Amino acid sequence: MAEKNNLEFNLSNFKQLNTSLTDLIDLAELAEAENDEDVITDIIAQLTQLLQEAKHGELEALLSGEVDANDAYLEVHSGSGGTEAQDWAEMLLRMYTRWADAHKYKVEYIEETEGDVAGLKSATIKISGRNAYGWLKSESGVHRLVRISPFDSNARRHTSFASVGIYPVIDDEIEITINEADCRVDTYRASGAGGQHINKTDSAIRITHIPTGIVVQCQNQRSQFQNRDAAWKMLKARLYELELKKREAAAEEQRDSLSDIGWGHQIRSYVLQPYKMVKDLRTNVETSDCKSVLDGDIDLFLSASLADKVGNQAHD
Repeated sequence: MAEKNNLEFNLSNFKQLNTSLTDLIDLAELAEAENDEDVITDIIAQLTQLLQEAKHGELEALLSGEVDANDAYLEVHSGSGGTEAQDWAEMLLRMYTRWADAHKYKVEYIEETEGDVAGLKSATIKISGRNAYGWLKSESGVHRLVRISPFDSNARRHTSFASVGIYPVIDDEIEITINEADCRVDTYRASGAGGQHINKTDSAIRITHIPTGIVVQCQNQRSQFQNRDAAWKMLKARLYELELKKREAAAEEQRDSLSDIGWGHQIRSYVLQPYKMVKDLRTNVETSDCKSVLDGDIDLFLSASLADKVGNQAHD
């Protein structure tokens, strides 16, 4: 469902961009005929903006994962470095909330634990808006900061670590679709002590879900139809539980990958001294404009990570 909604959204976006481009071309022809330089200058600026929107839309069209369109939970945890790390965790949280604000996403604070002296030990926010998870999912990992410590009276350089975890917001109801071709349905005669709850006719139903090996059976209803209906409901419940366990295991695996918040595990380095540079260690994308990055301008890294992931999938 999310993929379909994203496809419809991207198609609508493309049509809007195409209409805007056609209108600007028509206006440009008129302005050129009248030699109106002010209008031409304005059109060039609008075309530049349109190009940026087209590039953004091109990347957004690649967000086709099952939950890419969903809202996202973002967790920040301070790591090695004591007060330094806790201050760094707060700086990261500020960076992401500013990014969300700039993209008109809604931010809701779920949990926040203050640091002993400054900053945060941990915090969780919910970022709501189309493709929030799709854009942010590559931010999961350890982030490293190098700077002159504002908490060190000797003004020494310190290295701090904090981890970021991104998880999709899943609807309470998980839709379970069962392909009947994947199931074997058997009827059999109920056995056992009997009594009023067991029907001793050939109305008992056993359903085997071949892909998972799950077997459910029902024999306590008055008719084969009722037993069949009850068995299908039980199978859906079992598959629902299996899906929940898969998602919990995936989330646990992601949390475990962030358990060692320190050297050798970082995905991005933010160096403020002795020189200025923010570098993503997975894509090798870097910038010297550290202030803009810490103020939430991280689209450069998000776009590079998304393009890199798609490129890797194409090679696979």
